[in-house]
Amino acid sequence: MISARTPIRHPDLGSAPIMTKRAWWLVVLNFVLPGSAQVLAGNRRLGRFGLGMTLTLLALAVVVGVVYTLWPAVALTVFTNSIGLWAAALLLAFSGVVWLILSLDTLRLVRLVRATPKARPIIAGLATVLMVGVVGTAGYGAYVATTASGFLSSVFVAGPTEPPSDGRYNILLLGGDAGPDREGLRPDSISVVSIDAETGQASMIGLPRNLEDVPFSAGPLADLYPEGYGSIDGCEVSACMLNSIYTEVEVKSPEMYPDAVGSGSEPGIEGMRDAAQGVTGLTIQYYALIDMQGFSDLVDALGGVDINVDHRVPVHTDETFTEVAFWFEPGRQHMDGYHALWYARSRHDTSDYDRMVRQRQVQEAILQQASPANVLTKFQAVASAGSQVVKTDIPQGMLGYFTHLASKTKALPIQSVELVPENDVDPEDPDYDVIRSLIEAALIPPPTAEPAP
Repeated sequence: MISARTPIRHPDLGSAPIMTKRAWWLVVLNFVLPGSAQVLAGNRRLGRFGLGMTLTLLALAVVVGVVYTLWPAVALTVFTNSIGLWAAALLLAFSGVVWLILSLDTLRLVRLVRATPKARPIIAGLATVLMVGVVGTAGYGAYVATTASGFLSSVFVAGPTEPPSDGRYNILLLGGDAGPDREGLRPDSISVVSIDAETGQASMIGLPRNLEDVPFSAGPLADLYPEGYGSIDGCEVSACMLNSIYTEVEVKSPEMYPDAVGSGSEPGIEGMRDAAQGVTGLTIQYYALIDMQGFSDLVDALGGVDINVDHRVPVHTDETFTEVAFWFEPGRQHMDGYHALWYARSRHDTSDYDRMVRQRQVQEAILQQASPANVLTKFQAVASAGSQVVKTDIPQGMLGYFTHLASKTKALPIQSVELVPENDVDPEDPDYDVIRSLIEAALIPPPTAEPAP
């Protein structure tokens, strides 16, 4: 242990080698244990304050590590709500300021002019690099925390949480296809993600947008169409298909769901939820609407996505659909947002069912690309794009749980249930008992193999 009578506090000012060694010690101690340099060679009161802050941060880090190891959902819940993020931002900003003060004071204590000439620039450079690195990291962490808080507040509601149904969480995913030539929005992509609440195993159920005679779960649409969508005097819009329900409710009859807006939803979305529940027989707790017009920004923010293209896909950009602008060739391709959007939406020389498969490919690629490290390094762009692209009624209180569940989901293959002719589903004359049987069979967990005697 270094005492108060050592050269650290009472150096021989005339000995350049001793002052150089002392300078190295102080710089390293300030980095390893902030505050210790002041306790040994400077203002002990400032040093004790710095040490107290350092030990407090270390204790908090240990507590967070233990909680995350034992109860990961609890730790994630703290850091996926506005209060927890602001507390983290304030703590990081405060520690950054204290570190800056301690580092500048350490540079004063080392007395560079007393060190050997060759060592002076090296010591000063190292001290500066360490100061900028640590203070900059703390500042960036505070910035990310405040940005994340704003993002969460703008996207996720502060509402009650929903329990799993039959051990599963079911989320309705809608890809919005708004445009200047359309009255309102029509979901261009409709699917339900069903996630096992324990294992994280996810099944993605693709619903054709041209599904007819859609049944509804109990609600105003079921009262209006007791025999399925369009069963009484036709529909309020030109086509009685699944993707028309949003427009009919949102534009024509929003009074059907008067409480939708207050719950973070929309009347059209609630109509789609009732339809999806009627088709699948599942209880859908939450929804997520993705604006396809802004979808490319999110993909670009993530740095693009990798897609395995199975067969050539043409993209026509002219109104007559006669000129091919470009092709997606078979093989693994890295796509930016513009090309990922075209790959998911191209409908020429292909069927809606092929397009459903491609949309599912892009969705799964985004899930794989959105790793914590990737999102963190590009957080500003991801948060900016996400707040404009995504609308959902998932409450902030569920984010920690779903984040933990998503880590399990990423480690497992995502199952697909496509309601297409290849699976004996005719969208123009669907048998909804058969559809629900397909879904129920897909969601039954596989039997666990019995160990050999």
